[in-house]
Amino acid sequence: MGAACLVVGNLDELGDRSVSGTPMAAGPAAPAAAASPQQSWAGETLRGMTLEQKVGQLFVTIAYGDTADTTDGRNRREFGVDTPAEIVGRYHVGGVIYFDETAGLRSPRQIAELSNGLQAAAGGSGAGVPLLISTDQENGAVVRIGPPVTALPTAGELGAAGSARAALIAAQISGRELRAMGVNHDLAPVADVNLNPGNPVLGKRTFSSDPALAALLTGAQVTGYQESVSATAKHFPGHGGTPVDTHIGIAVIDHDRAQWERLDAPPFRAAIAAGVDSIMLGHIALPRLDPSGLPATLSPVLAQDLLRGELGFDGVVITDSLRMKGVRAVQPDDRIAVSALAAGADQLLMPADLDLAYRSVLDAVRAGELTEARVDDSVRRILELKWRRGLVADPMVDVAAVDSVVGSPANRELAFRLTDRRLSTSRGNR
Repeated sequence: MGAACLVVGNLDELGDRSVSGTPMAAGPAAPAAAASPQQSWAGETLRGMTLEQKVGQLFVTIAYGDTADTTDGRNRREFGVDTPAEIVGRYHVGGVIYFDETAGLRSPRQIAELSNGLQAAAGGSGAGVPLLISTDQENGAVVRIGPPVTALPTAGELGAAGSARAALIAAQISGRELRAMGVNHDLAPVADVNLNPGNPVLGKRTFSSDPALAALLTGAQVTGYQESVSATAKHFPGHGGTPVDTHIGIAVIDHDRAQWERLDAPPFRAAIAAGVDSIMLGHIALPRLDPSGLPATLSPVLAQDLLRGELGFDGVVITDSLRMKGVRAVQPDDRIAVSALAAGADQLLMPADLDLAYRSVLDAVRAGELTEARVDDSVRRILELKWRRGLVADPMVDVAAVDSVVGSPANRELAFRLTDRRLSTSRGNR
Protein backbone atom coordinates (compact mmCIF):
# COMPACT_ATOMS: atom_id res chain seq x y z
CA MET A 1 0.00 0.00 0.00
CA GLY A 2 1.52 3.30 -1.06
CA ALA A 3 1.83 6.53 0.87
CA ALA A 4 -1.16 8.80 1.24
CA CYS A 5 -1.64 12.32 2.47
CA LEU A 6 -2.95 12.95 5.97
CA VAL A 7 -6.67 13.56 5.69
CA VAL A 8 -6.83 16.43 8.14
CA GLY A 9 -4.25 19.07 7.39
CA ASN A 10 -5.56 21.83 9.64
CA LEU A 11 -6.27 21.47 13.33
CA ASP A 12 -9.19 23.88 13.04
CA GLU A 13 -10.90 22.30 10.03
CA LEU A 14 -12.66 19.44 11.79
CA GLY A 15 -15.64 19.88 14.10
CA ASP A 16 -15.69 17.55 17.09
CA ARG A 17 -19.25 16.40 16.53
CA SER A 18 -17.99 14.17 13.71
CA VAL A 19 -15.74 12.15 16.00
CA SER A 20 -17.79 11.86 19.16
CA GLY A 21 -18.64 8.20 18.58
CA THR A 22 -22.38 8.96 18.67
CA PRO A 23 -24.17 6.73 16.15
CA MET A 24 -26.39 8.33 13.55
CA ALA A 25 -30.13 7.97 13.93
CA ALA A 26 -31.40 4.74 12.42
CA GLY A 27 -33.57 4.96 9.32
CA PRO A 28 -36.30 2.56 8.22
CA ALA A 29 -35.42 -1.11 8.37
CA ALA A 30 -33.80 -2.22 5.13
CA PRO A 31 -34.53 -5.54 3.43
CA ALA A 32 -32.01 -8.30 3.99
CA ALA A 33 -28.96 -7.62 1.82
CA ALA A 34 -26.90 -10.07 -0.16
CA ALA A 35 -23.54 -11.07 1.26
CA SER A 36 -20.97 -8.28 1.06
CA PRO A 37 -17.67 -8.83 -0.79
CA GLN A 38 -15.86 -9.25 2.53
CA GLN A 39 -18.40 -11.84 3.70
CA SER A 40 -18.23 -13.70 0.40
CA TRP A 41 -14.43 -13.81 0.43
CA ALA A 42 -14.29 -14.82 4.09
CA GLY A 43 -16.83 -17.59 3.59
CA GLU A 44 -15.13 -18.97 0.50
CA THR A 45 -11.69 -18.82 2.11
CA LEU A 46 -12.95 -20.48 5.27
CA ARG A 47 -14.44 -23.38 3.32
CA GLY A 48 -11.06 -24.04 1.71
CA MET A 49 -9.06 -24.07 4.96
CA THR A 50 -7.98 -27.12 6.93
CA LEU A 51 -8.61 -27.28 10.65
CA GLU A 52 -4.89 -26.66 11.25
CA GLN A 53 -5.01 -23.51 9.14
CA LYS A 54 -8.13 -22.25 10.89
CA VAL A 55 -6.66 -22.77 14.35
CA GLY A 56 -3.47 -21.00 13.29
CA GLN A 57 -5.49 -17.91 12.35
CA LEU A 58 -6.51 -17.55 16.00
CA PHE A 59 -2.97 -16.90 17.21
CA VAL A 60 -0.88 -13.72 17.29
CA THR A 61 2.74 -14.46 18.11
CA ILE A 62 6.11 -12.85 18.55
CA ALA A 63 8.96 -13.89 16.26
CA TYR A 64 12.66 -13.12 16.58
CA GLY A 65 14.63 -11.53 13.76
CA ASP A 66 15.24 -8.27 11.89
CA THR A 67 14.01 -9.85 8.64
CA ALA A 68 11.60 -12.64 7.86
CA ASP A 69 14.53 -14.91 6.98
CA THR A 70 16.81 -14.07 9.91
CA THR A 71 18.01 -17.16 11.78
CA ASP A 72 17.74 -16.65 15.53
CA GLY A 73 18.36 -19.29 18.18
CA ARG A 74 15.41 -18.04 20.20
CA ASN A 75 13.07 -19.11 17.40
CA ARG A 76 14.51 -22.61 17.53
CA ARG A 77 14.15 -22.76 21.33
CA GLU A 78 10.59 -21.42 21.44
CA PHE A 79 9.07 -22.59 18.17
CA GLY A 80 11.26 -25.40 16.85
CA VAL A 81 12.19 -23.51 13.66
CA ASP A 82 14.86 -20.95 12.80
CA THR A 83 13.22 -17.92 11.20
CA PRO A 84 10.10 -15.75 11.53
CA ALA A 85 8.96 -16.90 8.08
CA GLU A 86 9.15 -20.53 9.21
CA ILE A 87 7.02 -19.75 12.28
CA VAL A 88 4.35 -18.26 10.02
CA GLY A 89 4.48 -21.31 7.76
CA ARG A 90 4.54 -23.94 10.48
CA TYR A 91 1.64 -22.61 12.55
CA HIS A 92 -0.37 -20.72 9.88
CA VAL A 93 -0.62 -17.86 12.38
CA GLY A 94 -3.11 -15.09 11.80
CA GLY A 95 -0.88 -12.40 13.25
CA VAL A 96 2.57 -11.34 14.39
CA ILE A 97 3.27 -8.67 17.00
CA TYR A 98 6.33 -6.42 17.02
CA PHE A 99 8.48 -5.56 20.01
CA ASP A 100 11.91 -3.97 19.75
CA GLU A 101 13.50 -6.87 21.62
CA THR A 102 12.06 -9.39 19.14
CA ALA A 103 11.92 -7.65 15.77
CA GLY A 104 14.87 -5.27 16.25
CA LEU A 105 12.81 -2.28 15.11
CA ARG A 106 15.77 -0.24 13.86
CA SER A 107 14.32 1.98 11.13
CA PRO A 108 11.09 2.50 9.18
CA ARG A 109 12.61 0.91 6.08
CA GLN A 110 13.78 -2.18 8.01
CA ILE A 111 10.33 -2.55 9.58
CA ALA A 112 8.63 -2.23 6.19
CA GLU A 113 10.92 -4.87 4.71
CA LEU A 114 10.28 -7.18 7.65
CA SER A 115 6.52 -6.70 7.25
CA ASN A 116 6.67 -7.46 3.54
CA GLY A 117 8.77 -10.56 4.17
CA LEU A 118 6.28 -11.86 6.72
CA GLN A 119 3.37 -11.17 4.39
CA ALA A 120 5.18 -13.04 1.61
CA ALA A 121 5.62 -15.99 3.97
CA ALA A 122 1.91 -15.94 4.84
CA GLY A 123 0.94 -15.71 1.18
CA GLY A 124 3.12 -18.65 0.25
CA SER A 125 1.93 -21.07 2.88
CA GLY A 126 -1.33 -22.73 3.88
CA ALA A 127 -4.45 -20.87 2.84
CA GLY A 128 -2.48 -17.80 1.72
CA VAL A 129 -4.22 -15.47 4.18
CA PRO A 130 -2.42 -12.17 4.90
CA LEU A 131 -1.24 -11.35 8.40
CA LEU A 132 -2.43 -8.86 10.93
CA ILE A 133 0.83 -7.24 12.00
CA SER A 134 0.36 -5.64 15.39
CA THR A 135 2.15 -3.46 17.88
CA ASP A 136 1.35 -1.39 20.97
CA GLN A 137 1.86 2.14 19.68
CA GLU A 138 -0.13 4.07 22.28
CA ASN A 139 2.21 7.09 22.23
CA GLY A 140 3.70 8.22 25.50
CA ALA A 141 4.82 5.57 27.99
CA VAL A 142 4.09 2.69 25.60
CA VAL A 143 5.77 3.24 22.23
CA ARG A 144 7.22 0.19 20.48
CA ILE A 145 8.60 2.08 17.48
CA GLY A 146 10.60 5.19 18.30
CA PRO A 147 12.28 7.96 16.28
CA PRO A 148 12.04 8.92 13.50
CA VAL A 149 8.38 8.05 14.09
CA THR A 150 6.55 11.27 14.92
CA ALA A 151 6.44 11.93 18.68
CA LEU A 152 2.86 12.54 19.77
CA PRO A 153 1.17 13.62 23.02
CA THR A 154 0.31 10.99 25.60
CA ALA A 155 -3.31 10.06 26.20
CA GLY A 156 -3.11 11.96 29.47
CA GLU A 157 -1.94 15.10 27.68
CA LEU A 158 -4.72 14.78 25.13
CA GLY A 159 -7.15 14.37 27.99
CA ALA A 160 -5.84 17.51 29.67
CA ALA A 161 -6.52 19.41 26.44
CA GLY A 162 -9.98 17.87 26.26
CA SER A 163 -10.07 18.20 22.47
CA ALA A 164 -11.50 15.40 20.34
CA ARG A 165 -9.93 17.12 17.31
CA ALA A 166 -6.46 16.75 18.78
CA ALA A 167 -7.08 13.11 19.76
CA LEU A 168 -8.35 12.26 16.29
CA ILE A 169 -5.46 13.95 14.47
CA ALA A 170 -2.86 12.30 16.72
CA ALA A 171 -4.37 8.90 15.87
CA GLN A 172 -4.49 9.76 12.17
CA ILE A 173 -0.77 10.56 12.18
CA SER A 174 0.13 7.45 14.15
CA GLY A 175 -2.02 5.15 12.04
CA ARG A 176 -0.70 6.53 8.77
CA GLU A 177 2.92 6.04 9.85
CA LEU A 178 2.29 2.53 11.15
CA ARG A 179 0.61 1.48 7.92
CA ALA A 180 3.53 2.82 5.88
CA MET A 181 5.76 0.38 7.80
CA GLY A 182 3.40 -2.55 7.22
CA VAL A 183 1.88 -2.48 10.71
CA ASN A 184 -1.86 -2.77 10.16
CA HIS A 185 -3.19 -3.42 13.68
CA ASP A 186 -2.52 -1.05 16.57
CA LEU A 187 -3.33 -2.25 20.08
CA ALA A 188 -4.62 1.20 21.01
CA PRO A 189 -6.34 3.29 22.29
CA VAL A 190 -6.45 2.61 26.03
CA ALA A 191 -10.14 2.90 26.91
CA ASP A 192 -9.65 2.52 30.67
CA VAL A 193 -10.81 5.32 32.94
CA ASN A 194 -8.12 6.45 35.37
CA LEU A 195 -10.09 5.78 38.55
CA ASN A 196 -7.23 4.65 40.82
CA PRO A 197 -4.16 6.90 41.04
CA GLY A 198 -2.29 3.94 42.52
CA ASN A 199 -2.55 1.88 39.34
CA PRO A 200 1.07 1.13 38.41
CA VAL A 201 0.55 0.55 34.68
CA LEU A 202 -2.00 3.16 33.52
CA GLY A 203 -1.51 6.80 34.55
CA LYS A 204 -0.92 8.90 31.44
CA ARG A 205 -1.78 5.92 29.23
CA THR A 206 -5.42 6.86 29.98
CA PHE A 207 -7.26 9.95 28.80
CA SER A 208 -8.98 10.92 32.02
CA SER A 209 -10.64 10.05 35.31
CA ASP A 210 -13.82 11.48 33.79
CA PRO A 211 -15.71 8.66 32.02
CA ALA A 212 -17.46 11.04 29.61
CA LEU A 213 -14.20 12.66 28.49
CA ALA A 214 -12.46 9.30 28.22
CA ALA A 215 -15.34 8.09 26.05
CA LEU A 216 -15.20 11.15 23.79
CA LEU A 217 -11.47 10.80 23.13
CA THR A 218 -11.60 7.01 22.80
CA GLY A 219 -14.20 7.32 20.04
CA ALA A 220 -12.14 10.02 18.34
CA GLN A 221 -8.99 7.94 18.34
CA VAL A 222 -10.76 4.86 17.01
CA THR A 223 -11.96 6.98 14.09
CA GLY A 224 -8.49 8.40 13.49
CA TYR A 225 -6.59 5.13 13.65
CA GLN A 226 -9.03 3.29 11.44
CA GLU A 227 -8.46 5.55 8.50
CA SER A 228 -5.28 3.47 8.09
CA VAL A 229 -5.09 0.56 10.56
CA SER A 230 -7.29 -1.49 12.86
CA ALA A 231 -7.72 -0.05 16.33
CA THR A 232 -8.16 -2.01 19.56
CA ALA A 233 -9.94 -0.59 22.60
CA LYS A 234 -8.41 -2.02 25.78
CA HIS A 235 -8.65 -3.42 28.49
CA PHE A 236 -12.24 -4.68 28.78
CA PRO A 237 -14.15 -4.56 31.15
CA GLY A 238 -11.98 -1.70 32.45
CA HIS A 239 -8.61 -1.66 34.19
CA GLY A 240 -8.83 1.74 35.83
CA GLY A 241 -10.24 0.84 39.22
CA THR A 242 -7.48 -1.46 40.49
CA PRO A 243 -3.93 -1.02 41.79
CA VAL A 244 -2.92 -4.44 40.42
CA ASP A 245 -0.59 -4.84 37.43
CA THR A 246 -1.97 -7.79 35.46
CA HIS A 247 1.55 -8.64 34.32
CA ILE A 248 2.07 -9.96 37.85
CA GLY A 249 -1.42 -10.98 39.01
CA ILE A 250 -5.14 -10.99 38.31
CA ALA A 251 -6.86 -7.63 38.82
CA VAL A 252 -10.17 -7.53 40.69
CA ILE A 253 -12.61 -4.63 40.18
CA ASP A 254 -15.10 -4.28 43.03
CA HIS A 255 -17.73 -2.41 41.01
CA ASP A 256 -21.36 -3.38 41.03
CA ARG A 257 -23.43 -3.20 37.85
CA ALA A 258 -24.45 0.43 38.29
CA GLN A 259 -20.88 1.52 39.04
CA TRP A 260 -19.51 -0.38 36.04
CA GLU A 261 -22.09 1.18 33.73
CA ARG A 262 -21.28 4.66 35.01
CA LEU A 263 -17.50 4.44 35.41
CA ASP A 264 -16.02 1.76 33.16
CA ALA A 265 -18.41 1.15 30.28
CA PRO A 266 -18.67 4.56 28.54
CA PRO A 267 -15.36 4.44 26.61
CA PHE A 268 -16.07 0.91 25.35
CA ARG A 269 -19.55 1.92 24.26
CA ALA A 270 -18.01 4.88 22.42
CA ALA A 271 -15.44 2.66 20.73
CA ILE A 272 -18.17 0.29 19.54
CA ALA A 273 -20.28 3.20 18.28
CA ALA A 274 -17.21 4.42 16.35
CA GLY A 275 -16.88 1.01 14.67
CA VAL A 276 -13.79 -0.27 16.45
CA ASP A 277 -12.36 -3.38 14.78
CA SER A 278 -11.29 -5.15 17.97
CA ILE A 279 -11.57 -5.03 21.74
CA MET A 280 -9.00 -6.50 24.11
CA LEU A 281 -10.04 -8.60 27.09
CA GLY A 282 -7.99 -7.86 30.20
CA HIS A 283 -7.00 -10.28 32.93
CA ILE A 284 -9.56 -8.50 35.08
CA ALA A 285 -12.27 -10.04 37.26
CA LEU A 286 -15.57 -8.36 38.11
CA PRO A 287 -16.95 -10.64 40.82
CA ARG A 288 -20.15 -8.62 41.29
CA LEU A 289 -20.99 -9.26 37.65
CA ASP A 290 -19.41 -12.72 37.36
CA PRO A 291 -19.25 -14.50 40.73
CA SER A 292 -16.89 -17.12 39.28
CA GLY A 293 -14.05 -14.64 39.78
CA LEU A 294 -12.57 -15.54 36.39
CA PRO A 295 -10.74 -12.79 34.50
CA ALA A 296 -12.51 -11.47 31.40
CA THR A 297 -10.02 -13.41 29.30
CA LEU A 298 -11.60 -16.66 30.51
CA SER A 299 -15.10 -15.51 31.49
CA PRO A 300 -18.11 -16.28 29.23
CA VAL A 301 -20.18 -13.91 31.39
CA LEU A 302 -17.90 -10.95 30.65
CA ALA A 303 -16.74 -11.80 27.13
CA GLN A 304 -19.99 -13.17 25.69
CA ASP A 305 -22.93 -12.05 27.81
CA LEU A 306 -21.63 -8.56 28.59
CA LEU A 307 -19.40 -7.54 25.68
CA ARG A 308 -21.14 -9.30 22.81
CA GLY A 309 -24.65 -9.68 24.20
CA GLU A 310 -25.33 -6.45 26.07
CA LEU A 311 -22.89 -4.05 24.40
CA GLY A 312 -23.59 -5.60 20.99
CA PHE A 313 -19.97 -5.92 19.86
CA ASP A 314 -19.56 -8.26 16.90
CA GLY A 315 -15.97 -7.44 15.97
CA VAL A 316 -12.78 -9.29 16.83
CA VAL A 317 -12.17 -9.96 20.52
CA ILE A 318 -8.48 -10.31 21.34
CA THR A 319 -6.99 -11.40 24.64
CA ASP A 320 -4.29 -9.50 26.45
CA SER A 321 -0.96 -11.31 26.40
CA LEU A 322 -1.35 -14.91 27.54
CA ARG A 323 2.19 -14.76 28.92
CA MET A 324 1.02 -12.54 31.76
CA LYS A 325 0.67 -13.89 35.28
CA GLY A 326 -2.82 -12.39 35.53
CA VAL A 327 -4.07 -15.35 33.50
CA ARG A 328 -1.35 -17.97 34.04
CA ALA A 329 -2.02 -17.87 37.78
CA VAL A 330 -5.59 -18.99 37.06
CA GLN A 331 -5.03 -21.89 34.64
CA PRO A 332 -2.10 -23.93 33.28
CA ASP A 333 -0.69 -23.08 29.87
CA ASP A 334 -2.26 -26.12 28.19
CA ARG A 335 -5.77 -24.91 29.16
CA ILE A 336 -5.62 -21.15 28.72
CA ALA A 337 -6.09 -20.96 24.94
CA VAL A 338 -8.97 -23.46 24.98
CA SER A 339 -10.71 -21.68 27.85
CA ALA A 340 -10.28 -18.26 26.24
CA LEU A 341 -11.90 -19.49 23.03
CA ALA A 342 -14.72 -21.14 24.97
CA ALA A 343 -15.24 -17.83 26.79
CA GLY A 344 -15.62 -15.90 23.53
CA ALA A 345 -12.18 -14.68 22.45
CA ASP A 346 -11.25 -14.72 18.77
CA GLN A 347 -7.53 -13.87 18.80
CA LEU A 348 -5.12 -15.40 21.29
CA LEU A 349 -2.24 -13.02 21.90
CA MET A 350 1.26 -14.28 22.68
CA PRO A 351 0.73 -17.66 24.37
CA ALA A 352 3.65 -18.62 26.57
CA ASP A 353 4.15 -21.79 24.50
CA LEU A 354 2.70 -21.42 21.00
CA ASP A 355 3.22 -25.06 20.09
CA LEU A 356 1.45 -26.27 23.24
CA ALA A 357 -1.41 -23.79 22.82
CA TYR A 358 -1.85 -24.63 19.14
CA ARG A 359 -1.92 -28.37 19.79
CA SER A 360 -4.26 -27.92 22.77
CA VAL A 361 -6.84 -26.14 20.62
CA LEU A 362 -6.57 -28.77 17.89
CA ASP A 363 -6.99 -31.54 20.46
CA ALA A 364 -9.98 -29.78 22.03
CA VAL A 365 -11.74 -29.60 18.66
CA ARG A 366 -10.96 -33.19 17.79
CA ALA A 367 -12.21 -34.33 21.20
CA GLY A 368 -15.43 -32.33 20.90
CA GLU A 369 -14.64 -29.93 23.75
CA LEU A 370 -14.69 -27.10 21.20
CA THR A 371 -16.71 -27.38 18.03
CA GLU A 372 -15.24 -26.57 14.64
CA ALA A 373 -18.19 -24.22 14.17
CA ARG A 374 -16.96 -22.24 17.20
CA VAL A 375 -13.52 -21.93 15.59
CA ASP A 376 -15.14 -20.93 12.30
CA ASP A 377 -17.00 -18.06 13.98
CA SER A 378 -13.74 -16.52 15.17
CA VAL A 379 -11.85 -17.14 11.95
CA ARG A 380 -14.66 -15.54 9.94
CA ARG A 381 -14.44 -12.37 12.03
CA ILE A 382 -10.67 -12.27 11.61
CA LEU A 383 -10.88 -12.81 7.85
CA GLU A 384 -13.52 -10.12 7.43
CA LEU A 385 -11.37 -7.67 9.37
CA LYS A 386 -8.44 -8.40 7.06
CA TRP A 387 -10.58 -7.78 4.00
CA ARG A 388 -12.01 -4.59 5.49
CA ARG A 389 -8.53 -3.16 6.10
CA GLY A 390 -7.43 -3.83 2.52
CA LEU A 391 -4.97 -6.61 3.31
CA VAL A 392 -6.51 -9.10 0.93
CA ALA A 393 -6.25 -6.67 -1.98
CA ASP A 394 -2.68 -5.61 -1.13
CA PRO A 395 -0.85 -6.72 2.01
CA MET A 396 2.49 -5.22 0.93
CA VAL A 397 3.83 -1.71 1.52
CA ASP A 398 6.00 0.52 -0.64
CA VAL A 399 9.43 0.37 0.99
CA ALA A 400 10.71 3.22 -1.19
CA ALA A 401 7.96 5.54 0.10
CA VAL A 402 8.21 4.81 3.83
CA ASP A 403 10.78 7.49 4.67
CA SER A 404 8.60 10.18 3.10
CA VAL A 405 5.69 9.25 5.39
CA VAL A 406 7.21 8.32 8.76
CA GLY A 407 8.33 11.38 10.68
CA SER A 408 7.56 13.67 7.77
CA PRO A 409 7.84 17.45 8.28
CA ALA A 410 4.07 17.77 7.86
CA ASN A 411 3.43 15.18 10.57
CA ARG A 412 5.96 16.74 12.93
CA GLU A 413 4.41 20.17 12.44
CA LEU A 414 0.94 18.83 13.19
CA ALA A 415 2.25 17.03 16.28
CA PHE A 416 3.90 20.23 17.50
CA ARG A 417 0.64 22.11 17.07
CA LEU A 418 -1.22 19.42 19.00
CA THR A 419 1.18 19.80 21.89
CA ASP A 420 0.99 23.57 21.71
CA ARG A 421 -2.79 23.39 21.54
CA ARG A 422 -2.77 21.28 24.70
CA LEU A 423 -1.40 24.21 26.64
CA SER A 424 -4.13 26.63 25.59
CA THR A 425 -7.25 24.61 24.81
CA SER A 426 -9.92 24.37 27.47
CA ARG A 427 -12.33 21.48 27.77
CA GLY A 428 -15.03 23.90 26.76
CA ASN A 429 -13.57 23.87 23.23
CA ARG A 430 -14.08 20.21 22.54
